[in-house]
Amino acid sequence: MFPTIMGTVVIAGIIGYASEKSGFTHNGYIPSIIICVGGAFLFYFVRLMFGIGFGSPGVNAIASSIGALVIVPTHFRKR
Repeated sequence: MFPTIMGTVVIAGIIGYASEKSGFTHNGYIPSIIICVGGAFLFYFVRLMFGIGFGSPGVNAIASSIGALVIVPTHFRKR
């Protein structure tokens, strides 16, 4: 369980960094990584509680990170 959650955090951080580097989001590096890690944690615990998932934990982490970046569009906020 512990290696799985650590791998989920690492994959989510990489997805957050890559999305900001590629221009997919315009949140900033730290907010994008936080959004991805939060989405990955949420989906990880949903998978533990209800058994809902895509198979492997890596695919779950990638899908939940991208989903969180799409659902939480902080770049539309007025500053």
